[in-house]
Amino acid sequence: MIRTAIVTVSDSAVAGTREDRSGPALETRVNELGWTVSARKLLPDEIQDIAAALIQLCDSGDVDVVLTTGGTGLAPRDVTPEAAGAVAHREVPGFGELMRAEGRKSTKFASLSRGVAVTRGKTLILTLPGSPRGAVDSLNAVADLIPHAVDLLHGRTEHSQTSTNTK
Repeated sequence: MIRTAIVTVSDSAVAGTREDRSGPALETRVNELGWTVSARKLLPDEIQDIAAALIQLCDSGDVDVVLTTGGTGLAPRDVTPEAAGAVAHREVPGFGELMRAEGRKSTKFASLSRGVAVTRGKTLILTLPGSPRGAVDSLNAVADLIPHAVDLLHGRTEHSQTSTNTK
C-alpha cells in the first residue's frame, strides 16, 4: 500500500479566509486509488516552511509519496516548486511534462503550471496545482506510474508491466 502525505500550500487557507478544498479532494482520490493518507499539513507560501515540512515528511520513513497542492503558478508567492527543488536529491521531469500535457486537454492554462516531481531519499514529491480539479487531474495523469516509481525508490527494481504496489 502506498503511504501518502498531503500538503496544502495556501496563505489564504492558513489565514482562514479561504477553505482548503484541494487537500480534501486529493485525499478522496488517494483513498479511491487504495492508498493511505499518513499525514496532512497546511502551510503558508513560504519556501522555508514548505522545505522544512518536505524534509520532515520524507526523512520520517512514514510516507512514500508527498503530494503538495498550491503554489505552482506564476504569482510572486507561488514558491512550492522552488521549495521542492531545494530539498530534492533527484528530478523526475517526465511527471511534470505528463501532468501539463494531460491538463492542456481541458484548459489552456495548464501550460502555466510549474508543477514538478522530485525525489528525496525513498520518497517521491509531486507539486500539484492549487485548484481541486487541477490537483486531482494532475494526480490522475501520473497515478498509474506512481506504484512503479515507489517500487524503484524502495529498491524493488524488477521491470514488469505491473507493480507490486498496485491495488
